[in-house]
Amino acid sequence: MNRPNRQMAVALAYRSGDTAPKVVASGRGLIAQAIIERAKEHGVFVHESAELVAMLMQVELDQHIPPALYLAVAELLAWLYRLERGEIPAIPPTAKPS
Repeated sequence: MNRPNRQMAVALAYRSGDTAPKVVASGRGLIAQAIIERAKEHGVFVHESAELVAMLMQVELDQHIPPALYLAVAELLAWLYRLERGEIPAIPPTAKPS
């Protein structure tokens, strides 16, 4: 059975004292849509990167992201920080995780 590509979403959270961001929500299809809608309702930035989401979907819920994704996520968070401070325009980074 060939399934059409379904939307995927992953939510990350980073709290002071954490060693790395954690996956706090993930899902496909209707669950992904709900994650994205909830983020937007709360003013949380939604970044679209199919490659990064695919890798993050492999991380178990409430687990830290793996070290292999630190650089990609750090670049995204640094970009978001500068965006929120009005230092840069809303053009997402093009970093690809290794």
